Amino acid sequence: MMDSNDLKRVSRESADRLTGLGMHIDGKETPAELAEMQEAVERFEEAVQSRGGDLMMDEGVPGKAVEPDDRHFAMPRRKTGESVGHYLERLSTATDGVLRHRSLE
Repeated sequence: MMDSNDLKRVSRESADRLTGLGMHIDGKETPAELAEMQEAVERFEEAVQSRGGDLMMDEGVPGKAVEPDDRHFAMPRRKTGESVGHYLERLSTATDGVLRHRSLE
């Protein structure tokens, strides 16, 4: 079982990873929400890779315009003020779209 220090550390690592991908994190997210977001992002990335997408190309560098292999492979970003639940719904829909998309390979 995690103690509070471990939970804070893991939450901070998740927030840092998501922020590094250009995701808006306002600091109000619960540890569970951060974990859900990270898992959803990982599912999206796995879907893109399964279709031959290149994550370096598709996600790009935060703050710069993204030029993905295919526009369907660009991960939706969480908007300022958007609830975690709404963002997770949008990301799930995008992941489903990627999985239905033709392979680039």
